[in-house]
Amino acid sequence: MPTLPPSQKIAQSTRLYRKLHKWLAVPLFLFMILVGGTGLLLGWKKQTQLLPKTTKGTTSESGKWISLDSTQRVAQAYSRTELGLPDEIDRIDVRPQKGVAKIVFTQHFTELQIDCTTGEILSIHTRTSDIIEKIHDGSILDYWIGQDGEQVKITYTSILGLGLILLSFSGFWLWYNPKRIRKQKNSVAAAV
Repeated sequence: MPTLPPSQKIAQSTRLYRKLHKWLAVPLFLFMILVGGTGLLLGWKKQTQLLPKTTKGTTSESGKWISLDSTQRVAQAYSRTELGLPDEIDRIDVRPQKGVAKIVFTQHFTELQIDCTTGEILSIHTRTSDIIEKIHDGSILDYWIGQDGEQVKITYTSILGLGLILLSFSGFWLWYNPKRIRKQKNSVAAAV
């Protein structure tokens, strides 16, 4: 079997990379647009008011604050009675310099900001940034089906991450190989 010239070997590998690139890019296209768009929104979440601004409580002196347990009870009671939503708390983010506690719930995207001194609810907002984050990493599907183990998120991020790595790799060779072929052809032409 005759040996191919180096430029033809490079051309063959380029065709292989083109096929790989096409077959990866087509099915991943919508997901990459989704991840890119949501990533952009998350990067700008404070500037676009997707994240509620932190209010200011009565005092930042923690010695005058009510207990964290009392703050939790206020948030849970408000979620059940006023919002008519489940009261399971995901996290409490205390901002000592502002004297406020931000309460985020597990089963809905409501954020309550409670004055750490009085227990008064200062702010009620939907955490749009949390919704966008769940769309971004694929965990929105785990959330909708009520799955705790994040199996969809792991699968989604693994496929997209590996796909982007392979697309970057094949894209580089699609860009670089024509330069290599031109360089080899110019070398052969100069030698003749």
